[in-house]
Amino acid sequence: MLAQNGTMPELTEQTISCPYCGEAISVLVDDSMNKQRYVEDCEVCCRPIVMDVLLDADGGVAVIARSENE
Repeated sequence: MLAQNGTMPELTEQTISCPYCGEAISVLVDDSMNKQRYVEDCEVCCRPIVMDVLLDADGGVAVIARSENE
């Protein structure tokens, strides 16, 4: 998959807390777009986590993790 600028996307490791079991898990997020949403299963409890990935003006990455029913 190519990023919007035609290059391979950069993956950034982020630590989030699972909204179901509360465990801290590491996820790789694509920081090539300003705003994204995707679902990834928790590696501990296997429940689906909805992740919103946002980039700020300085290129900082924020990940908001929530349960599927929020």
